[in-house]
Amino acid sequence: MEQYQVVRNDEDQYSIWFADQTAPAGWQPTGFAGGKDECLAHIDEVWTDMRPRSLREFMGR
Repeated sequence: MEQYQVVRNDEDQYSIWFADQTAPAGWQPTGFAGGKDECLAHIDEVWTDMRPRSLREFMGR
């Protein structure tokens, strides 16, 4: 089974990336890894506000 890692960028947006590869520029590993479905389920749990961080800060939240 292919293993993935959850990555996050500076705008607090999430994605998955191959666990055996370095995260792309601008993205940092969050420390969560597993199968694709597990990683996507984790993102569903933690990414509750889809707005980029800069927009949330601009709007005062």
